Amino acid sequence: MSRLASTFAALRADNRPGLVTYVTAGDPDLDRSRKILTALGAAGADVIEVGVPYSDPVADGPAIQRASERALAAGGSLTATLDLMEATKDVQTPPRVLFTYVNPVFRMGVKPFADRAADVGVDGVLLLDLPIEEAETVHPTFAQAGIDQIFLVSPTTSDARLFEAGRLGRGFLYAISRLGVTGVRSEVAGTAAPLVARVRAVTSLPVALGFGVSRPEHVAQIGRFADAAVVGSALVEVIRTADEDGEDVEQAVRAFVRWLKVGDA
Repeated sequence: MSRLASTFAALRADNRPGLVTYVTAGDPDLDRSRKILTALGAAGADVIEVGVPYSDPVADGPAIQRASERALAAGGSLTATLDLMEATKDVQTPPRVLFTYVNPVFRMGVKPFADRAADVGVDGVLLLDLPIEEAETVHPTFAQAGIDQIFLVSPTTSDARLFEAGRLGRGFLYAISRLGVTGVRSEVAGTAAPLVARVRAVTSLPVALGFGVSRPEHVAQIGRFADAAVVGSALVEVIRTADEDGEDVEQAVRAFVRWLKVGDA
């Protein structure tokens, strides 16, 4: 059983919602990014998603796009991200998922990427712009390296493609609660629960739901019908604000994650 599968099995056994946190590698800089990865685990994140900074995103909203720009300016890249993962491998207890696009992986080479990712403690990979119809181009290589391949599903995903995502996916499925790009919202989308119900009908894989999640009440609400809530843009904005205000970014991250989990900082 993979570390992701074990984590979600424990969450189900404890009957509590999981918290999946997303940050962009290298934001606001490589040194503090390393400290942020450590802080997320210490604060109680159940799964850590690490985004590879990319110049041409298609799914990222303004907050994460700006984070990528800051990270790229600070020397961020796929190689630098893998180096960060290696530097924090021995101090991170939660499983870690790498979010990236196809181009950087194909430029590195699928097998060299998978081998390096496995060596530095990556538990899962989500290639945001890889159609599920083309998943077999990477799936066997990831599986051989012991890396869970995670798929994105949305309210417009057909039942047939949901089935394929459940068949090929490992670890969990990432369900996006609304169409469009990432970003903070005031409430959980009405399409979220029906989407999770459709996923449950075709697979027993855990479901983590994201896009727009930013408050403890969102996490609690999502926990009533999904296995975990994903918080990305709101956390990225906490990092940006703390950096711009000259505050301790690591401490701001710890406080925000603890607030999301227990309702107070």
